[in-house]
Amino acid sequence: FPEMLSNPKLVLVQGNLNVVMKQNVTLSCLSEPGSPPVRYTLFKHNQQVSALNRSDLTPALFTVTISSASDVGEYKCKAEYNNSSGGKYSNSLNFTLIEPISKPVLSSPTSQAKKGQNVTLSCFSENGSLPITYLFFRGTQNISPQKTMQKREAAVIFLFINCLSDFGTYKCKANNSFPNNTKYSNGFNFTLAEERSHSQPLIISLGLILLLLIIGFALAIPFLVIPLYKASE
Repeated sequence: FPEMLSNPKLVLVQGNLNVVMKQNVTLSCLSEPGSPPVRYTLFKHNQQVSALNRSDLTPALFTVTISSASDVGEYKCKAEYNNSSGGKYSNSLNFTLIEPISKPVLSSPTSQAKKGQNVTLSCFSENGSLPITYLFFRGTQNISPQKTMQKREAAVIFLFINCLSDFGTYKCKANNSFPNNTKYSNGFNFTLAEERSHSQPLIISLGLILLLLIIGFALAIPFLVIPLYKASE
């Protein structure tokens, strides 16, 4: 009599659970103990993908190609004897599709700054699998610890403009679990805001006073000239 089948074990033997498009992964399904021949069936989202018969105690190997987003998710396998009803199901393996990140955008609410001012910089990649890790630079120097964002939101840092060297070119880089996919942002520069001189308000005030005097004198001329004209008649 055939030995009672145990629940098979589904094991990933090639690839990993985080997959990229067009990647091949190989799954092994084996029920032990069990008496061959055994039929193994691989399911994806409870739909049959492939089936193999084994006449010995070697595992059934299934190769899956990730060709679309529908190829990720939960996989299980089933072991059964050909001439029996029922069968035993394995543990599940869940595949997650990882996508490359897009070029991050570095921006700030202000493009002008002056010494002694606090400013902010934000770095954001619109596309790509989470989490995304960001790092900020001024020139080639790293200026902040890396920030790992678990949500689709920008990484933000706060800067204090202390000297002229702080007006250099800033950049950020972003990466995620997609292999060999580090992207750098555009360069961003703060421009030095022109500081208004303390004498400017005084000059403006004197100019206004002078203008008012000229206007007042022009308005007073008729009242001064007409009496003199009448007195000379």
